[in-house]
This record gives sequence, C-alpha cells and structure tokens, in this order.
Amino acid sequence: MANVLSPNVVSETTESSSSAVSWGPIVAGAFAASTLSVILLLVGAGLGLSFASPWSGSTPSATTFAVSAAVWLVIVQWLSAGVGGYLTGRLRTKWVNVHTDEVLFRDTAHGFLAWALATLLVAGVLGSALSSVLGSGVQTASNVASGAAMGASAAAGNASPQTDNALGYFVDSLFRPTDAAATAAPNGQNDAAVTGQATRILIASAVNGQVSADDKTYLVRLVSSRTGLSEADATKRVDTVLASIEDAKNKAKAAADKARKASATSALIGALSLVIGAFIASVAAALGGKQRDEEQALFAKS
Repeated sequence: MANVLSPNVVSETTESSSSAVSWGPIVAGAFAASTLSVILLLVGAGLGLSFASPWSGSTPSATTFAVSAAVWLVIVQWLSAGVGGYLTGRLRTKWVNVHTDEVLFRDTAHGFLAWALATLLVAGVLGSALSSVLGSGVQTASNVASGAAMGASAAAGNASPQTDNALGYFVDSLFRPTDAAATAAPNGQNDAAVTGQATRILIASAVNGQVSADDKTYLVRLVSSRTGLSEADATKRVDTVLASIEDAKNKAKAAADKARKASATSALIGALSLVIGAFIASVAAALGGKQRDEEQALFAKS
C-alpha cells in the first residue's frame, strides 16, 4: 500500500494582543515636560522684563533681547525634553520576549511621542498665554530700545486717528510764536484749523517720502503768519521739522529691520531647538528604559 504523504502542518506565529505603545508613560512624560516648559518660560520672561526697564541706563537692544530669548528657548526645550523623555522611559512596563534592538526602538519612539505631545500641549493649550507674556516683554524691550521716534514715525506713515497726537510735537514746534502779538490766528482761522492743515501736510510728506513744492510754500506761509517769523526764518523752521521727521522715519526703519532680523533668527533657532529637543527626548527615553530594565534585573537576582 502506497504511503500517503500528508501536508506539513505549519504553526502560525501569534502576536501579542497588547499594543507596543504605552500611552500612560507617554502622557506622564509629556505633562512633566510641558509643565517644566511653562515654568522655565515664565522664569525667562521675568528675567527679560527685569532687564527691559526704562530707568536702566544699560538696557539691551531689541536684537540682543530677541537673541537672548531664542537662546533661552533652546535651553527650555532641551531641559524639558530631557526630563519628559527620561520619565517616559523609566515609567513604562517591562517588555518580555522582545529583542534588545526592538526594546531600544520602542523606548526611542516613546520619548519622541512624549516630546510631540508636550509640544502640542504647550503650543495649543498654553501658547496664547505664554505668547502674551513673552510678547509684552519683547514689545517693552523694543520700545525702550528704539525710543519715541519709532512710534512717532510709524504713526506718521499711517493716517490713523492717533496721527494728530503722534505729530503733535512737530506741529507745535512749527507754530511757537516769537512774541505775544503773533498768537492770534491769521485770516480768521482758529488754532485747530491751522494745525489741522499743517498736520495733513506733514502726513502727506511722510507717506510720499517728500513734501511737494506747493505744500512747502503754503506751509511756510502758515508758519510765518502764525508765528510772526520772516519768510526766510519760517522756511528754516519748516526744513528743520521736516528733517526731524525724516530722521525719525529712518530710525524707525532701522529698528524695524533689526527687529525683523532678530525675529527671523529667533524663529530659526526655535525650530532647531525643537528638532534637537526631539532627539534629546528620544535618547533620554532610551536611557531611562535601559536603566529601568537593569534595575528590574538586579532586583530579580537579589
């Protein structure tokens, strides 16, 4: 009787029904990292505001303040990512019947997930409050560094309701009378009408970059009739005020350019710190997981 060959019975490899991701340690590490980030950011904001005092004679510039803030953000990211990743690795449960390389990969992935969750928590939930605090500090330092000329020139370039107040000093300097007899407004015009015309001329010159010949002639006539100055002296005063406005605009542009460069540098450094923070969290989690397994092995032998 011929032998009947039976097919080989291949046993199927079964996998564990439990997930390789331990969300408990990930959430715990993320909360620890985000909390530490908030504390360190508030400390940095407090230190920054303490150096941005208008009463201090050595107040740092806006560029220095922005770079210092970026460096502090790097420190915050590294510290918080390291602590969160390490806690994630130490708190996870022991994986049995898993290759050493797989354990290393899982620990690294857990650290990365904890960093990602902490970043979302800080950026999404706490981002508005932190940006308000830090933004106030940056604005304070910028205002102290750039001075009042920045605000006056910015208002001169934008015809807004605050423009009259921004140009009030320049307008007043045009109509300072030389004697008491010159205080009366010419041609029946009141002070508001005269200053209003001068203000609008100055606004137009600030926006266009120069004052037209007709506007300048009319402005000189207004100043001469309002102050009692000769036409030559009135022309000199108008030229002086126009030069002051142009100088204020140039200072504002320089301050804005410095702020732009500082903001770009801060953004690039912040992005780099996030990437390095992810790496640190992953390495810290692998280190924490390794130490946990070693502690468990020593405890089992004892």
